[in-house]
This record gives sequence, C-alpha cells and structure tokens, in this order.
Amino acid sequence: MTEGDIREEILDILESIAPDEDLTQIDDGVNFRDQLELDSMDFLDIVMELRKRHRIQIPEDDYVQLASMKSTVTFLEPLMKDIERV
Repeated sequence: MTEGDIREEILDILESIAPDEDLTQIDDGVNFRDQLELDSMDFLDIVMELRKRHRIQIPEDDYVQLASMKSTVTFLEPLMKDIERV
C-alpha cells in the first residue's frame, strides 16, 4: 500500500467508527482527538479494525504513534507496504 492508500484506509475506518464526523476537513498534522469526537474506545476500535482487516499487530506501547493521520500513515507504511488494497 502507498501512503495515499493507507490514508484512504484510515479514513474508511474512521467513517465506520464515527459516521457523523466530517472527515473531509481532516488536518493530517493534528491529533485525531483534537479534530474528532473520539473516545478511548473509538481509538481502540481503529486498532482492532486494522488488525481485523490486515492482520497488523500494534503493540499497546505504539498506540501513541496513531495520534494523527500523518503519524499513523508514517507508522503503518512499513507494516503495510506489501499489502494490496482491496
């Protein structure tokens, strides 16, 4: 997956978790929690959805890497580089 593919995948996951949020205005450098009304369970749902869709294991210590779109894409890129987008 490319950076763009990963970004689209994260947007798709966010849309399923927070369907009422306007995701068209996401600022990639700002923390998700500062932009969206996500609680800790929503955040955990993102991690679980990545695991379910792509079998990616993210250690709890690395959850902080998933704070913003930019940091999430940067963190996931090496993990998802060989995954094809469906």
